[in-house]
Amino acid sequence: MNKDSNGAPMKHTAEIIDAAWQALLDSLKELPGTDTMQDVMSVVCRGARNVCGADGITFVLREGDLCHYMDEDAIGPLWKGKRFPLSACISGWCMLNRQTAVVPDIYKDSRIPHDVYRPTFVKTLIMVPVRLEDPIAAIGAYWATEQTPTTHMVTMFEALARCTSSAIVTAREFNPA
Repeated sequence: MNKDSNGAPMKHTAEIIDAAWQALLDSLKELPGTDTMQDVMSVVCRGARNVCGADGITFVLREGDLCHYMDEDAIGPLWKGKRFPLSACISGWCMLNRQTAVVPDIYKDSRIPHDVYRPTFVKTLIMVPVRLEDPIAAIGAYWATEQTPTTHMVTMFEALARCTSSAIVTAREFNPA
């Protein structure tokens, strides 16, 4: 049996993928029962972290020309509560371009504001838009070590983001601003 650097048995790839699918299904079952933005963000952050095996997740809402980092579940502080121009961050790029960004090394990607990331643990990320036709949010997954996210991981993360859209709309209907 293969072992990791700490001598613990490593899970087989199939086991990891099965666990990720189960985390995705659990999140998809839980999302329709949410009726506040805080509930939506909690389900999504927890679910996304389990789906991707990420060290951190951010939930970013679009507010006009700004990205508002509303919530996070991470091993260290990120940007919760901060706002950045859409044009100045990867979550904004993701929403403006209506596509997923997969960044194996943040310091080799010109879309990343390196000064903002230096104080964090982040080395690798995936950022997905929520609602492709007119993005209203983005969800980011972050890792403390450089890696290349797998196609399975990206696909499952995108599926969670697609389903998050209707939960956000419902939460806004129940609790208008």
